[in-house]
Amino acid sequence: MKAILYHPKPGQARLKFYLPFEWAERRALIKKVPTICYHHTQKLWSVIHTDDLKQAILDILGPDVVEGELSTPQKRPIPTKPLSDAALAAVEDLVMQLTLRKFSHHTIASYRSNFLQFLTYFDGKVLKEITKRDIEAFVHLLITKHGISENKQNLMINSIKAYYEHVCGLPREFYDIQRPKPSQTLPNVLSKSEVKRLLAAPTNLKHKAMLHTIYSAGLRSGDLIRLRIADIRSDEGYIFIKGGKGKKDRRTVLADRLLVLLRQYYARYQPAYWLFEGASGEQYTASSLAKVFRKAAKTAQVNPWATLHTLRHSFATHLLEDGVNLRHIQAMLGHSSSKTTEIYTHVMGIDNKKIKSPLDML
Repeated sequence: MKAILYHPKPGQARLKFYLPFEWAERRALIKKVPTICYHHTQKLWSVIHTDDLKQAILDILGPDVVEGELSTPQKRPIPTKPLSDAALAAVEDLVMQLTLRKFSHHTIASYRSNFLQFLTYFDGKVLKEITKRDIEAFVHLLITKHGISENKQNLMINSIKAYYEHVCGLPREFYDIQRPKPSQTLPNVLSKSEVKRLLAAPTNLKHKAMLHTIYSAGLRSGDLIRLRIADIRSDEGYIFIKGGKGKKDRRTVLADRLLVLLRQYYARYQPAYWLFEGASGEQYTASSLAKVFRKAAKTAQVNPWATLHTLRHSFATHLLEDGVNLRHIQAMLGHSSSKTTEIYTHVMGIDNKKIKSPLDML
């Protein structure tokens, strides 16, 4: 009976290993290792991939460990093929209608890509003669044979419905296609101490200013890279978000400490139009911003599952914990419905310092 230590793939943040169920004593020691986590679906343990933690695991496992490769299930790719002129014309009709309706470039590209896959399956058929049952059979095939995610399923349905509604002019009810049951997931949130370590991690002033701005104002990555110098309303004490998600303008809080940091950043970098510029003065890219976050998160050794959007979730949760009115948080986040903001009430810190169990009141 052997434990298995799996070789991490390039860039993999966590080191995974298998521990036989019978090793109760060693499992008790494993549970005390920092950053340890058990993955129920894979029946594996993992720690953050550092030399010190790897050696700690090896010391506990002793000589009864072998190395191995962790295989991942291969999904069958969705097939593609050259399309007919009629199919390509349908794609262009969809793109034109989405453009006229001022959909974002990202949404248009996503719908186009998914609709091309739909046409690959139905190429040669008259699109108006394809029934709701035909479409649901196609989506079922994508789920069972190609293992698509819930997000991919929704995108595929949205692209198909967009064609039949905006191009063919059919009513929405005509292609009311079954969607996946919404997942009841909670947003990932960092503790205040984790946020403090993460914000202190960057040594580059621009990188530090960007992460501070996202957390202090609850911004999406797109909000940050579209910020103009003029959007920092220091006299009035707020940040103006122009054309956020859903093309909505909004205002959010401008922290006093952030304003000090932004003035230091401006004095050094002298941006011309965008608050945060790329190397050649162009708008900073989302991919570069994500790299800044990943590097800071690794340096600070915070939750390895955290993303840039985690800072926005953390902003909302920490405000709730500090007693800020939910309606104010909704306005700063730009949520149309308070129900969207209410999800943060489920991830507020719950401990015996804030809430007394009825057992303690007996």
